[in-house]
Amino acid sequence: MNLTESLLHALVDHGARQIFGIPGDFALPYFRIIEQTGILPLHTLSHEPGVGFAADAAARVQGGIGVAAVTYGAGALNMINAVAAAYAEKSPLVVLSGGPGLGESQSGLLLHHQAKTLDSQFRIFQEITCDQVRLDDAARAPADIARVLGNCVRNSLPVYIEIPRDMVARPCAPVLREAPRAVDADALAACVDEILGRLRAARAPVLMAGIEVRRFGLEDKVAELSRRLGIPVVTSFMGRGLLADHDAPLMGTYMGLAGLPEVSALVEDSDGLFLLGVIISDTNFAVSGKHIDLRRTIQALEARVTMGYHTYADIPLDALVDGLLARVAPAEAHFGVDRPAFPHGLLADEATIAPADIACAVNDLMAAHGKLPIASDMGDCLFTAMDIEHTALVAPGYYATMGFGVPAGLGVQAATGQRPLILVGDGAFQMTGWELGNCRRYGWDPIVLLFNNASWEMLRTFQPESGFNDLDDWGFAQMAAGMGGDGVRVRTRAELKAALDKAIATRGRFQLIEVMIPRGVLSESLSRFVNAVKRLNAAKAG
Repeated sequence: MNLTESLLHALVDHGARQIFGIPGDFALPYFRIIEQTGILPLHTLSHEPGVGFAADAAARVQGGIGVAAVTYGAGALNMINAVAAAYAEKSPLVVLSGGPGLGESQSGLLLHHQAKTLDSQFRIFQEITCDQVRLDDAARAPADIARVLGNCVRNSLPVYIEIPRDMVARPCAPVLREAPRAVDADALAACVDEILGRLRAARAPVLMAGIEVRRFGLEDKVAELSRRLGIPVVTSFMGRGLLADHDAPLMGTYMGLAGLPEVSALVEDSDGLFLLGVIISDTNFAVSGKHIDLRRTIQALEARVTMGYHTYADIPLDALVDGLLARVAPAEAHFGVDRPAFPHGLLADEATIAPADIACAVNDLMAAHGKLPIASDMGDCLFTAMDIEHTALVAPGYYATMGFGVPAGLGVQAATGQRPLILVGDGAFQMTGWELGNCRRYGWDPIVLLFNNASWEMLRTFQPESGFNDLDDWGFAQMAAGMGGDGVRVRTRAELKAALDKAIATRGRFQLIEVMIPRGVLSESLSRFVNAVKRLNAAKAG
């Protein structure tokens, strides 16, 4: 077995199911071995940011690790933003980069793709990964690979592996997976005791599920825990889509002043708020209608549990959930759930299209044909997703980068085999929408709803006087055929319904529906969010 084969088998053992990549001269040797061995399928895309987003989304939706393979310098550095997004949102992404061979790195010559020094790339990735290694010693490589991949899975964070190109075929022993780290049973028991004590003493306890629940594959267990506790459950904004297919007392998604008042009141009036895997970020809590005193919450995140002024360290989320399940018997009386109503019954007339109509049309489509997983970009398309029935959703809800949606949708279909629905704005589509041209090679056929208002409309809502938010009309639907798909531009609700009906019935080619939306027309969720931010900023300024 050579070094690359050993690495590939280790990736499989740690949950990888495919590799997304773009080759380059420093990466060609290890790409050849990936292709020849077939240990993991390789999907090549067109631009490194798309590679990173697709691999990130695959990790999010399949519950394993995502793998992004690139070349040194121009490739890896071009993927920085996607890796930073994965780090911010706790996605277990493995970055594989080719690198200069040991001999050429000592030649005394500056090498092409080199930035400042040969180690510049390594040092840059130290900022946005939780562990790194350069595989320059075949004897040490198995232990290094085991450590790095173990940290990727354990922390649900990106890691970086650099492969010098003259090392890829060196003989190498198999990688032995690290043994699970022991959890202090006494500390876990004390932590569980205190959590249950606080929940039982609370007048209005609430469980908020966040992204770590999915990252660590805990949705089934958390659904069971919520039923046993018999308390209402919400998701964070970033956790939207969690528990969508589970019988849990799910009330909706907490969005503060931007969300449903009844859900906001549940969270903000709770005296026993249990934040399970929830990132304490502005996107989750910045527009709260009432101040949430985090010192009075129970926070389980990043392998620690914080209550009040003290913290239980080294309590992984899976161990905590198992500990709670071991102590909580099934509830005799279940919490009655009055689930939020989502819009249905699109009026298919000649009226212009608003984001609310898109949500309504998608809900009608899924009611008739079954749920579709959704990959959403940032902007009003993501806020529109809040009005779509609960279904699997991947989106950059915290890092808020544009360009995620289309390659993420390809990652979802590659990882699950399910046909995704992609929600993307025209500005984001200009960045990475061209990755749809790779669908034909791999048999992917997503349905793409492109929100086109010829504007960076979410930015305009915060600074309407600026003309630089205006975009030109690119005519995206006309470009679909050249990329191997079908495209249609729609301007009325009747045209939108007809286009969706045709798209769902057409398999084997991606379906691009370019939805023309008048400038200034926003989803209700985004309108509430913008107004809330403006009111809060005005209050701070006053």
